[in-house]
Amino acid sequence: MSEKISGQENKLDWLKWIAVAAIVIVGVYANSYFSTESLLYRTIGLLILGAGAAWLAVQTEKGNAFLVLCLDARAEIRKVVWPTRQETTQTTMIVLLVVFVIALLLWLLDWGLNEIVSGIIG
Repeated sequence: MSEKISGQENKLDWLKWIAVAAIVIVGVYANSYFSTESLLYRTIGLLILGAGAAWLAVQTEKGNAFLVLCLDARAEIRKVVWPTRQETTQTTMIVLLVVFVIALLLWLLDWGLNEIVSGIIG
């Protein structure tokens, strides 16, 4: 029985997405229409409409999957081992040194080839 109800809810997801789009459109129009009002009031109104649209979107199958993806990504970011300040500084210095050396080599190659071509052309 729950599969039947779940299937019917999935069929109505398109209706929820239309409602989400309508809420977003109303928010954009209202922000433009009330442009003379205080920015604070317009921001609060947009936040309320955005929260309502987000809540409605999460009620759909794809919206819920996106929420789960965001929560999983947040958990993965917490597992990242960030470099220390010293490691970052050392790595930056190495990169700058390598870039400088490669730039110098390319400049010497360009200068040498320019001299060779100028010597041939006269």
